[in-house]
Amino acid sequence: MPVDPELRTLDIAIPTQPDSLVKLSLLMADDEVNLGAISELIESDMALAAAVLKAVNSSLYGLKGRVRSVQQAITYLGMREVAAITFEMGLRAAFPPAAELEPLWARAAQRGMLMGRAAQRMAVDAWAAHSAGLFEECGKAVLFRHAPDHYRAMLRAATSDAELLTLERAGFGVSHDALGAALCESWGLGADAVASVRHHVTVQASLDFPPGLQRRAILGLSAIVATLLERPQALDEAASTLAERMDLEPTLVLRAARQLEDELRQLRQRQRAEA
Repeated sequence: MPVDPELRTLDIAIPTQPDSLVKLSLLMADDEVNLGAISELIESDMALAAAVLKAVNSSLYGLKGRVRSVQQAITYLGMREVAAITFEMGLRAAFPPAAELEPLWARAAQRGMLMGRAAQRMAVDAWAAHSAGLFEECGKAVLFRHAPDHYRAMLRAATSDAELLTLERAGFGVSHDALGAALCESWGLGADAVASVRHHVTVQASLDFPPGLQRRAILGLSAIVATLLERPQALDEAASTLAERMDLEPTLVLRAARQLEDELRQLRQRQRAEA
């Protein structure tokens, strides 16, 4: 999809989607996903395959044995999670390495995994949810690449993402949520994932949705995962509030939220054991 013309006038470049991810998107969109073709596509790019295997073998996924091939990774984790990890590696590779972006990528990987798994339990589109989680903060990477020194100062000055949006609009004429949504559109992500990236800051802060937004499940999942990561003591209340506004069964949403809490606890235990 084309980038919003208004954003083009700001002279802030949106990175193009790598060819390998274009092909992966087409394979994922097929009604009968060809696991062999996906494995072959990832393994055809040695650097990408190595990055995917490194991610799969990290503490984030907690696999007991070491995975040595993409096909083996698909067997253990499933096609969706391996495809999402591939998208994560492709997204990272679209930007120059920077120490300031490392926490962003770590949050993206964790958030994407949690959103994808929660969506699966709630019968919501897990691929779209995982993608939305991965891309949620990508607009920050766009702005950092555009003006590293200026944006580095903004990141230090802002005490919250809501405050960061204000600083970004004043300094660049656009905020990272709008840029992130534009990148998602140009990379062919679905409308629900784009809407989640576009509105996540407001919904995470207010637990309320933009007027007229019909399909709210993925955006609601973003707010649930943000609450779990930042204000875990408020998780039950947030899940109950959002369930009604997502038009989902509150018991189902609350159960999924508590399962996420258990997964996050196990992840942090693995990370402490590695440290």
